Amino acid sequence: MNKQIISLVALLLCMPCALHAQRIKGSDTVLPLTQTLSEIYMNNHPEATITVTGGGSGVGISALLDGTTDIAMASRRIKFSEKMKLKQSKHEPCEVIVAYDALAVIVNPGNPVKQLTREQLEAIFRGKITNWKEVGGEDAKIIVYSRETSSGTYEFFKESVLHNKNYMSGVLSMPATGAIIQSVSQTRGAIGYVGLAYLNPMIKALAVSYDGGKNYVFPTVESAVKKEYPVVRPLYYYYDKANETAVMPFIRYIESKDGQAETLKLGFIPR
Repeated sequence: MNKQIISLVALLLCMPCALHAQRIKGSDTVLPLTQTLSEIYMNNHPEATITVTGGGSGVGISALLDGTTDIAMASRRIKFSEKMKLKQSKHEPCEVIVAYDALAVIVNPGNPVKQLTREQLEAIFRGKITNWKEVGGEDAKIIVYSRETSSGTYEFFKESVLHNKNYMSGVLSMPATGAIIQSVSQTRGAIGYVGLAYLNPMIKALAVSYDGGKNYVFPTVESAVKKEYPVVRPLYYYYDKANETAVMPFIRYIESKDGQAETLKLGFIPR
């Protein structure tokens, strides 16, 4: 009997920990933001356990569908087909915009090109422009890197920059943002795109023009906040309505003044 009582007490003591355990999965763009904010949250709430993993927006939403994550991170809005699948499985998806992100076009630091128009970017990523000399650079082949099709960043770039036209057939698809950074940093003729928070000295960001070359704007938090930089998108969390009570404490922290201040420090644009 004493053993049974001890076991019951141990179970009751562990219940708060289980109730506060959260799984967050999805967009590589949202990953560094969520990792840092979750660490701060857990330091302030020792009873909470939050596990954060990437994989892409589509992967996160699929995980929400099969019940292997509590929050799906996404750098694009949930598709109608995904929403229908969730509803058919008796899940009611809820959407929260946690921050905004500027999408930076990057090249190797040794590339002398400093700026490109949207039209030039479209031509490069569709395989119409294949040599850097066509856009004022060196006589060298352009090596085009992209995220894979399950990535929300892939879809946003296609929508905003390519105007929903298809990428070139020879585009080199990378499984994660880190892989694009590594590839571009090691390949002089390379071009790719990453979230603003990922910019570092290993790569060079380009100024972009969406008005035919009249004005070029460099991707920074300041230019994005002022709505000067044109390639900006919202970043999302999706969760099941039935699980709202469990996930909202962490989401409320992100939405708080302190959470949004940390968001800005990390290179994202607050809500």
